[in-house]
Amino acid sequence: MSLFNIGFVIFPELTQLDCTGPLQVLSRLPQSATHVVAKSSSPVPSDCGLALVPTHTFVTCPSLDLICVPGGSEGVAGIINDRETIEFVRHQAGGAKYVTSVCTGAFVLGVAGLLKGRRATTHWAYTDLLPLVGATYEKARVVKDGNIFTAGGVTAGIDFGFSIIAEIAGEATARKIQLGVEYDPKPPFDSGHPDRAPTIKSELLSTRYDEFRATYRKRIEQAAPF
Repeated sequence: MSLFNIGFVIFPELTQLDCTGPLQVLSRLPQSATHVVAKSSSPVPSDCGLALVPTHTFVTCPSLDLICVPGGSEGVAGIINDRETIEFVRHQAGGAKYVTSVCTGAFVLGVAGLLKGRRATTHWAYTDLLPLVGATYEKARVVKDGNIFTAGGVTAGIDFGFSIIAEIAGEATARKIQLGVEYDPKPPFDSGHPDRAPTIKSELLSTRYDEFRATYRKRIEQAAPF
């Protein structure tokens, strides 16, 4: 039996948990192989100082059954119109069984033309930009539309990992992996969703995300049409 090839596309200043959260979950999928793919084989710095080491480059990467593009406000702003990255994602997605993203990685899929006419989600600060890549925002932590799965911000990638394992190998397998990693979150504060923390949302938009949102809008418009 051939292995189910899972690939995570990484790039400088990605949010590492966007990648490592679902990677940790999906690495436990039976009969699978996990690949971490970048433009070169050099370590890739994340937005928290942790560097990730690719296992493959765009040139050496095998054909993927599942491709996942993580996000990161600064990281995605840096590659959203990088021709080599977008072409790699578009090419691999053409033969993949599942095309997926976490957080603002959705905009990499979008610029590659993969979200046109699709329902999708992304980090809450960027959801209103999804129509710029032809997608319709659906308010959910994980959204499935055909073979495309998109997840919300950062920690939603862990939920995505279990959701797609249930799709691939069944709910029983997903439940076993969930128990194995003891995923039973009980956050200390009820402020993990913008609907429950509107004041904090407004503060973050003005102090952290406004500049990135403007950059995304400009670079998506430069990359159009999809």
